[in-house]
Amino acid sequence: MDIQKFVARRKALKISQVKLSTGICTQATLSKFERRGRVPSLAILEQLCGRLGLTVDDLNESRDHSVTQVRAQLDEIERQLMMENYQPVLQALKQVQVAQIEAVPLKMQFYYLSGLLKSLINGAASDVCFDFDQILDDLDQSHETVFTPLAYVGLGVMYSRLAELEKAQFYFEKVHQAIEQLMAAVADQDYLRLLTMIFYTAEYYSMRADFATSNQLIDDGVNLCSSQHVTYYLPRLKYLAAANAIERQRPAAEIQQLLSEAVAFARINHNQVVEVKTAALRSRYLRASKRA
Repeated sequence: MDIQKFVARRKALKISQVKLSTGICTQATLSKFERRGRVPSLAILEQLCGRLGLTVDDLNESRDHSVTQVRAQLDEIERQLMMENYQPVLQALKQVQVAQIEAVPLKMQFYYLSGLLKSLINGAASDVCFDFDQILDDLDQSHETVFTPLAYVGLGVMYSRLAELEKAQFYFEKVHQAIEQLMAAVADQDYLRLLTMIFYTAEYYSMRADFATSNQLIDDGVNLCSSQHVTYYLPRLKYLAAANAIERQRPAAEIQQLLSEAVAFARINHNQVVEVKTAALRSRYLRASKRA
């Protein structure tokens, strides 16, 4: 991080540390940042930069490892993770040199993606916790960014897969609360991450046979997809809705409609994982129907 650019701008504008920090943080916090490179919370740093006409990204510009390049790389990894393309995600994350990433938001994005992937492929719990600890205990200590509830998602998934359901419940309840808050005013850049929270939380409540909560979350997800004109998550949401309908013994026509929609959206999004899972679910459903 180019702290000298920050200091030079402040001095060029003839703004004292006391004046710049007023209403944002203490003068001591600002002094530690300028003299020792101790970065305050992201929210504080953004406000300080804003008063100087800078952005946090301006302090992280580097010819060798540009913010724009890393952001594009991580965004593509995140898109692939939404599509459940785990092997390409695993390989792509290995190519990211996290030690060279200085931008706090990008570091959080990396650790979120790394931790969630490990949760989904049953990675070691210690490795999962290490990744999310970087967010919760260091990069977002004040828990002000979207990456805190995303870290809770990953921890909930991990404990759910370890069958430690009380711990999973603890985290998914936090995520559920965050979803309700974010749905009221979701930022344009965060709606896909909100969909990630919605899907995995709906999946968790489905596993716990709380179909009312699960279906409400699915409806929220479908409505969000519609309002934002995105389809990445629709195959998975429709698949989960079909699975819930089967468990609840809903009418056959309703179940077949949901299964057909899951397949249709999977094909539109080239999501072969959901297409295969839906075919298997339909086959199990038809066999069970014949036995009944």
